[in-house]
Amino acid sequence: MKNGFRNFLIVIITICGTWYIIQYAGLGLNLKGIRSAGSKLYLSEKDKSSDADNINIDKELVLVNSEHGLGKYYKPESLTIPDISFANGVSQEEKHVAGIIERPLEELVDAAKRDGVILFGNSGYRSYKSQENTYSNRVKSQGEKLADAYVAKPGFSEHQTGLCIDITNQDKNIIKGTKEANWLAENCYKFGFIIRYPYGKKSITGIEYEPWHIRYVGKNAAKYIHDNEITLEEYLGK
Repeated sequence: MKNGFRNFLIVIITICGTWYIIQYAGLGLNLKGIRSAGSKLYLSEKDKSSDADNINIDKELVLVNSEHGLGKYYKPESLTIPDISFANGVSQEEKHVAGIIERPLEELVDAAKRDGVILFGNSGYRSYKSQENTYSNRVKSQGEKLADAYVAKPGFSEHQTGLCIDITNQDKNIIKGTKEANWLAENCYKFGFIIRYPYGKKSITGIEYEPWHIRYVGKNAAKYIHDNEITLEEYLGK
């Protein structure tokens, strides 16, 4: 009788132990490479790329730059095409953005239009493969130095998160001083976006000034970043 009860306990303990390993050890593997500081989510220093393949990144404050990358097979959930106008020649893939930014982006474009500023979507989500092609083509046409200044290497582009989009105008020429660039710089934070690569901040972001590249971080973070004239890296304390 005692032996039977002991065997029963062993079976129960084995089952519970197996369940614990599946639930918690498995979770640990899926979250490898991620550290969380409150609502701030970013990749750790030692796990810069492929370990993030299976992460469901739905936090608007995930940090992706030359030091913190995404895995080759990462693809954001809820990709959707926002109801905005796109520039000619934009691929079907690049018309997509993460679902969380669909409505804020539509509101931003509508508000700009009411102010007499016409904005077009130019490049939203780009897969690892697409970024690989973009970077390779830029290297071939302009050389590696210029490519590195303006184009992220595959796996290290925010476009893979679906949380950002390049905006353009009718002339496909948003540069410093244009009304579109000025409007975005002054107003995009109201809709939860920031100018991800501000003027004079290359030493921090690693990317030259891009007045057309807006990134969704949520309204609270966007207002703080805008009011204090800092970058996402600085906001996250990097």
